[in-house]
Amino acid sequence: MLSSAMLALVGLVTLATATPVAPAVPRALPQALPGTGPIYPRQSNATAPCAQASAAYYQNNAGVVFVPNIDAKLAYDCLKSVPLNVSSAKTLLKALPPFLEWQSTIKGLKNPPPEYAAKVQPPIDILGGIEQIAADIDAGKYTGEYDFGFDLYNLITSSHDGHFNYIPDSVGIIFAFGRPVPLVSVSEDGQKLPSVFAFNDVLGLQFKNISYTPSPVTQIDGMDIEEFVENWAQYGSLQDRDALYNNVFYSLAQVSIGSLGSGTGSFTGGGRGRFIYPGPTTTLTFANGTNYTMSNYARVLTPLKNVETGEDLAKKFFYGSSDSALVQDKVVGTSSQSPTTATVGYPKPIVPGPGNLINGFYLSGSGYNDVAVLQVPNFVASGAYEVGFQNTTKQFLAKAVADGKKKLIIDVQANGGGTILQGYDMFKQLFPSLDPYGAYRIRATDEIDLIGQAFSEYGSKVPRALSNNGTVQTVQMSVFDYETDMQVDEKPFTSWDDKFGGPIWVVVDWFTKTARWNLSDVYIENQGGIDITGYGPLANASSNAPPFAPENIVLLTDGYCASTCTIFSELITKQGGVKTIALGGRRNENPIQAIGGVKGVNNYAFSFINLFARLALQYAPTRNLAAYNASKLPDLAYPPNVVFNRATGSPGVNFRDGLPMNDSGVALQFIYEEADCRLYWTPEMVTDASATWKAAADAQWGNSGKCIGGKAYDRRRASQATTSLKSSGLRAKTMSSSEADKHIAAFHDTFSLETDCSNDFKSDGFMNP
Repeated sequence: MLSSAMLALVGLVTLATATPVAPAVPRALPQALPGTGPIYPRQSNATAPCAQASAAYYQNNAGVVFVPNIDAKLAYDCLKSVPLNVSSAKTLLKALPPFLEWQSTIKGLKNPPPEYAAKVQPPIDILGGIEQIAADIDAGKYTGEYDFGFDLYNLITSSHDGHFNYIPDSVGIIFAFGRPVPLVSVSEDGQKLPSVFAFNDVLGLQFKNISYTPSPVTQIDGMDIEEFVENWAQYGSLQDRDALYNNVFYSLAQVSIGSLGSGTGSFTGGGRGRFIYPGPTTTLTFANGTNYTMSNYARVLTPLKNVETGEDLAKKFFYGSSDSALVQDKVVGTSSQSPTTATVGYPKPIVPGPGNLINGFYLSGSGYNDVAVLQVPNFVASGAYEVGFQNTTKQFLAKAVADGKKKLIIDVQANGGGTILQGYDMFKQLFPSLDPYGAYRIRATDEIDLIGQAFSEYGSKVPRALSNNGTVQTVQMSVFDYETDMQVDEKPFTSWDDKFGGPIWVVVDWFTKTARWNLSDVYIENQGGIDITGYGPLANASSNAPPFAPENIVLLTDGYCASTCTIFSELITKQGGVKTIALGGRRNENPIQAIGGVKGVNNYAFSFINLFARLALQYAPTRNLAAYNASKLPDLAYPPNVVFNRATGSPGVNFRDGLPMNDSGVALQFIYEEADCRLYWTPEMVTDASATWKAAADAQWGNSGKCIGGKAYDRRRASQATTSLKSSGLRAKTMSSSEADKHIAAFHDTFSLETDCSNDFKSDGFMNP
């Protein structure tokens, strides 16, 4: 059970020292704001929940510009008091479908392959769900803005596609919810079934000679622990259920990338967990019969100055409104969430990369001295880091070979993607002689066809060379210029009609012809921020010897791998022949998938679609203007401003489907594929990254490694559950009490880590947490 001292650290200190985060400000187009519509009778200011929330905010804040936490229920009641603006909601629902139809799997989600529906996620009719929400408004189901916004948010999230998102203002811009006690799922010895523990108990076990035996959590709020975790996990954006399960818990990899990741797990309000109201309190019941009830909290993202009622909140921040208070009274402060400082649980890297988003390590100890580790928790998508990211890979691989390392673990835990072409480049550095396949297709609609016609005709009138003209760059770099990409056989497309392909009916929908990136294209550096190893100025690199044999490389994942990470994993496993090890998963002995995030290969923001639509109308061939004006392009180019002003951050879709080399017509998103090996986490592995890497090395190359269900696996022992954790005292014996306290304090410092997407991580292949 949790000691009273530890609970004080976790519960009280965390709430008092949550890291400040700037508010998420919706991206807006330069259009006139809409009317706010009818506002309902005001509540009594003295008793209104928002007045109480504002008072709590400023009392906690005491005039200092740091983010305070207020009671979760107080924040929830404030949101629930905002009346529904029917006209704004109906306008939004009517304007969304033209954008949602750009989602590559919109029809596939409604009719997924049987294996996907049985093992991964059930069918979901997104467009039908939009119609149902509109009907529910007409039927009077909603009286408040929050319930409407949450149903819309939950509908899109139920696609379990991390590229596909729309977070309404009522859900995402005012509060973020959280719990103060992180959890982990660990196996006593790596073979017994894992159980859920309070992370602080595991810290005590690992770093102190604690006087009690940690006991697993058996219930949360009276619900069986496994049922609760699996249900809560479904609020996440990943598709695979084992990956979703892992994302509930504290993860060293997620913490290592700071506010760009899922923090300390969705249970504590990291990642998509921050949007889910957890109730006023949460009670943990332990196997030893004890209980602990924690108070849940809400992080204030937007200043509540002069907010006394739900109506006030709506006037200031909902319905596409704005207020000078956003500028005058920002929620700001210094942040401890920088990726460069959140390295708890990791050794010092041999070759450090930019922003802690890539690092190279060596393992040490008998049997591990020839093992190198390339930790890649992100395929960086920031201009300041792109070249440094590429060079870190190059420098580390060369150094590892020079230092006699024979084996390589590529650790992509927590990797939500980044810049698409960084994934291609890393693959080419590992396998210089291989030509990356990376095929894709696009959902074929009239609007896609019309944009392609306009862009391809415009682009063909200008030499295909680097241009300082922004419009020329936008057109010629886009997928809508037929000269941008190449066919599967590496031949160029001859026209837009050739690329559009008819279109082609595939299983459940119409699609364009399959295409591939032309990595020798003149615009590649503009698109990826780097030249790709083996192409263009770096073409000579194709003759380099591979740094490691494929059998001496293993890809290590926690299932979170998404977007560019899934592109890289597909290349390295299918073409490179590299094996995979998946960590964690639900409490069973079944094989699990290595890749659990979105397998679509390109996300498009609504703002990107809007830009393309405007340019297509501007440069539409004069002979066909009637078709352009009769299409949905005007709806995309000039939508009601609520589409953008009512969204938190940057709404978007998955635009391109990824396709396997042996294309059967089923997109990678819907293909279920088990990892080559599965490992449970142990207490040591969740506090020490080196222990995880050594377990992976043992499983892949050592004599003592045991994959779950694999060779030398003791199924009889594994069927036994982990009922308690007993301290071996190994760490406590090798460090002083003061050193142990420092280690525990370093972990406690990370408990205030929060996901912050207020400044969207710019990329073409990244899944926002």
